[in-house]
Amino acid sequence: MKAAIENRFAEQVEFLRELVKVPSDNPPGDTEHHALRTAELLEGLGFTVEKHPVPEPFVRQNGMVSVTNLIIRETFGDGFGPVIALNAHGDVVPPGEGWSKDPYGAEIDDGALYGRGAAVSKGDFATYAFALLALREYADELEGSVELHLTYDEEAGGFVGPKWLLEQELTKPDYAISAGFSYAATTAHNGCLHMEVIFRGRQAHAAMPESGADALQAATPVLAALYEERDRLKSIQSDQDGIGSPQITVGLISGGINTNVVPERVSLRVDRRLIPEENGEQVEEQLIALIEALVPDDCGVEVECRRIMIAEPLRELPGAKKLVEALKWPAKEVLGIELKSTGAPLYTDARHYAEAGIPTVLYGAGPRSILEANAHGADEHLQLSDLKAATIIVADALKTLLR
Repeated sequence: MKAAIENRFAEQVEFLRELVKVPSDNPPGDTEHHALRTAELLEGLGFTVEKHPVPEPFVRQNGMVSVTNLIIRETFGDGFGPVIALNAHGDVVPPGEGWSKDPYGAEIDDGALYGRGAAVSKGDFATYAFALLALREYADELEGSVELHLTYDEEAGGFVGPKWLLEQELTKPDYAISAGFSYAATTAHNGCLHMEVIFRGRQAHAAMPESGADALQAATPVLAALYEERDRLKSIQSDQDGIGSPQITVGLISGGINTNVVPERVSLRVDRRLIPEENGEQVEEQLIALIEALVPDDCGVEVECRRIMIAEPLRELPGAKKLVEALKWPAKEVLGIELKSTGAPLYTDARHYAEAGIPTVLYGAGPRSILEANAHGADEHLQLSDLKAATIIVADALKTLLR
C-alpha cells in the first residue's frame, strides 16, 4: 500500500494544487465551478463521477448560489461487505487579509502546500481519492464498497451537502470517515446554535428621546446578560476529552440610522456552542427565556429571537470504535503514534452521518490542531508529509475494514 501511494505522490500533490487554485469561497457559495473541475480531475484518474446538483430553491434557502455534490462508488468483490463513505468538503471560507502567499497560488514552500482549503478540506479530497486508487491494487482480497462523498456546503452547515445526499437516499453507508487531521481520531464534537435577536422600537429625534422607544437601550441589558452567561458556562465541562466548556459569542451587532436619531431597530447575532451532553433545542429555549425576561412588556420595544441554524453535536455511536481500531495500527506504523480518540470544539459535516445512525469518525490529512494549519486564517497550509501519511493510513484502514 505504501509503495503504491509513494509512486503516485507527485501526481497527488499536483491534484491538490489544482483544487486549491480554483476558488470556492462560501460565502458567497457559488461552488459549482469547483465541483465540475474536481469531477474533471477525478475522471482523469479513471474514476466514474456522479454529479448531483442541488435544486436552486434549497441552495438559496441555505444562503448559497450553487451546489453540485459528487459521489464516486467503488465496489470490491461481490459488494456484500460494508459500505464505507469518505466525506470531505470543497467549499472554503474567504481568504481574508494577512496572507504572505497567494491564497489560490498553491505554492509549495519548505515541504508545505499553501492556499485556502489546503488543510480544510481540499487536502482530504486528495487523501481519499488516492487512498482509493491504491486500494484498487488489492481488489481481489476485498469485499464491500467505498464511496467518496465530495460535498460543497460545510461552511453553511452541510444541509445541502451530506444531509441532502442522505435524505435523498442517494447513499446509505454503513460507516463514514469524515475530513480530519492525522494525529487523532475525532469521535465527538460540539454543535452550534446561531440565533438572531431583533429589538424593534420607535424612532425619535435625539433631542426628545422620550418620544420614541430606544431599541438599543432595551438591547443593552440583554448584551450584558449574554456575557454573564459566557462566564457561567465556564463552570460546565464536557466529559469528552478535547471539548471543554460550552461557549457563547455575540459576533455581530447592527442598528440605528443616524447619530441624532433614537434607534428603532437593533439586532444581535449570537453563536452558542453546544457540548455533546447538551441538546440544541433545549439550549435554544433557555436562551430565549433569558432574553425575553430582560425586556419589559411596557418599554415599547418588541424582541424577536429567530433561529438561523442548529447543528447538533457529534456523539459517538456504537461501531465508531471499529473505525478507530482500523486506523490505529497503520498510524503506529506510519507516524509512530498511538492514535487516540478525542473530541473537538468545532462542528463539522460528520454529525449528519451520525444523526442518520451511521458510525462516524473524523480522520484525514493535517497537523495536531487547526491552529497549526492556520485553517480559516491567513497562510493556511498542509504539510505534504502529513498528506502522504494520512493517505497510507486511510488506505490501510479501508483494507482492514473490507476484509
